Amino acid sequence: MSAPVLETENLVKVYGRGESRFDALKGLTFEIHEGESVAIVGKSGSGKSTLMHLLALLDEPTSGVVAMDGRPVSQLKPAQVSALRNDTFGFVFQQFFLNANQTVLENVILPLKIAGVSASERKRRGMEVLEQLEMADKAKNKANDLSGGQKQRVCIARALINQPTVLFADEPTGNLDTATGEVVEDILFGLHRDRGITLVVVTHDDDLASRCDRRLLMQDGLIVADDRGEAAKAAGAGVGQASREGSRQVGGHGKHAAPATADGQPASGQDTETGTKTGEGQA
Repeated sequence: MSAPVLETENLVKVYGRGESRFDALKGLTFEIHEGESVAIVGKSGSGKSTLMHLLALLDEPTSGVVAMDGRPVSQLKPAQVSALRNDTFGFVFQQFFLNANQTVLENVILPLKIAGVSASERKRRGMEVLEQLEMADKAKNKANDLSGGQKQRVCIARALINQPTVLFADEPTGNLDTATGEVVEDILFGLHRDRGITLVVVTHDDDLASRCDRRLLMQDGLIVADDRGEAAKAAGAGVGQASREGSRQVGGHGKHAAPATADGQPASGQDTETGTKTGEGQA
């Protein structure tokens, strides 16, 4: 098996305190390996979007560790975290997050502009990725003039502009009709297959989850099943039961152990089950 590109240890996320305290994540320890496709599934409020936002460095845990390539992210300065996120991750969201008044090309190259890439290089790379997604003829169109499927292609193009090694997709087909959703799925899994991109998908869609190599089932802030291979496909298709139970709650004695905070007060961020928070360059 390939080396883990992302790993967590005793990961906890708490919102509020006292009577309003909500434990969104309750001590998660697991790894995501390079080149895997992983579906994070569960009912609304199970913690799946919160988990994705912590993995994608869009929010900070209350306690515990997120590590990338074996290095705890907490050891990095904020500017380093922002640079790592912009250089390493791509994001595809259900809500698109496109600037309606900008052109397709301007939306796609935004991460490069933030990274300080020259205008000529931004345009070259932007047109290249739009060509790959069969959207080059729409480069000068305003984002507001596109169909839902076209908007999602633009989002995928923007996610690919920095040649990421990990692609996060939060309900990527949630706003699309069935046929368009299948096209978007094919694009995502084609990128995973052809480029070796690690794909992390948050979804309610069993058919989408069944296409992934691995399926993490979340319930009440815990991972209650972690299925791989045919077991993941069967579980995602709704015709089988989770084959490997176990929410592994580690007591903070592992290689990335970090102390829990005294009052459980979150370090930053918002409740990502009800609101979405985007990172630098991924508007």
